[in-house]
Amino acid sequence: MNRPLSSSLWLLLAAALLVVALLPFDGMISRLAQALPGGIVAFNKRITDFGTFAWMIYGSGSIVIIAYILHRVSCSEGFSSKMKTGWRLALYFLVTIGSASIVVHLAKLVIGRARPELFAEYGAHSLSFFSGHDWIFQSFPSGHSAAVGSFFGAFSMLAPRLRIVFALGALAIGLSRVVVGAHYPSDVAAGLLLGLWTALMTAFLFARRNWLFQLDETGWPRPKNRFHPAPSA
Repeated sequence: MNRPLSSSLWLLLAAALLVVALLPFDGMISRLAQALPGGIVAFNKRITDFGTFAWMIYGSGSIVIIAYILHRVSCSEGFSSKMKTGWRLALYFLVTIGSASIVVHLAKLVIGRARPELFAEYGAHSLSFFSGHDWIFQSFPSGHSAAVGSFFGAFSMLAPRLRIVFALGALAIGLSRVVVGAHYPSDVAAGLLLGLWTALMTAFLFARRNWLFQLDETGWPRPKNRFHPAPSA
């Protein structure tokens, strides 16, 4: 196994440990978040639905993706280059967001964690395996967080100079899921990290084909276009 993929597995392990570390505090943090001042809760209710997979694919999120693709296509030289850039970008977003959606929904189905509104009855760590067909037992991992993790993760791979902005956007929507009482903190952490992971792994796959990304001297995928040059090592 090459060094970058090996390192990425260590990052995955670290992410899993972070989720586990949050578990003992889930109930306490969830109750504190829901008890925040009304204005804060209201704001989080307004922004939280920007994190649905439907918003990413059919709503305003798709407009953002299309606008970005058109910008990149317009900056490409030659008809062939424009076509390749356009469909490869569309495929990158589709694979990243689509794979995150598949994984998160399968995980929900298998794990069947009760949502925070059932805290009084089940506590914060109740699992009903293969009961995830019922919305109330679909807490882990957070689908909204996986969606924004994959969405902003894809943009952060394509435009690494803006990664801090994308990370803050994903985190804001992820935290809103705790404030509105839809998820526990570990649900959100797992969803965000899952989404980011799919963006990274898809970039690795594309770099192997020399599509949109190239492997730098350390073996990590970097955007290969002249608009978002890879940072020097």
